[in-house]
Parts: sequence; C-alpha cells; structure tokens
Amino acid sequence: MKNNILSCEFNIDTACVEVKLTNGSVVSIDCIAVENEYANNVYEVSELDYLIYNEPISYVKLLLSGKLADYLRNSTDYTPLSEMR
Repeated sequence: MKNNILSCEFNIDTACVEVKLTNGSVVSIDCIAVENEYANNVYEVSELDYLIYNEPISYVKLLLSGKLADYLRNSTDYTPLSEMR
C-alpha cells in the first residue's frame, strides 16, 4: 500500500491523516491512536506532531512499514530527570 500513495493531508477537524491511494480509495489514520500506541514521552509526541504537520507522507510510510517505533527511538533524545541527578 505504501507504494500506492497518491497524497496525504492532515485533517485537523478529525485529527486524522487522510491518505489518497492511486486506486481512488481514501484511508484515514487516527493520529491520536497512533500517538497513544507509539509515543512514550513528550519528545516522541513532538516528533510525531512534526511529521504529521510537515511530512505526512513520511509519517504514513513509517507507520505502514512498521518502522515508526525505531524512527522515534533514533530521532529523539530523552533522558529521564531521575537519571540526570
């Protein structure tokens, strides 16, 4: 499916990324559900928000490829406060 993506756009009213496919179908991805599943801290939430607003096609491709968790782990730097002392 990721190779059949025609366009992606975030719909702020539904909090979903709407994906238009080359065969004419439209898939709606619930960004809040994805965030609840993958984001473990505010830095990962922020990174997801960046992708949703600025690079929705990359967001969809990472999600569909199963690499979103790895991407978040590698692109965010999070050190819990308890470890900083």
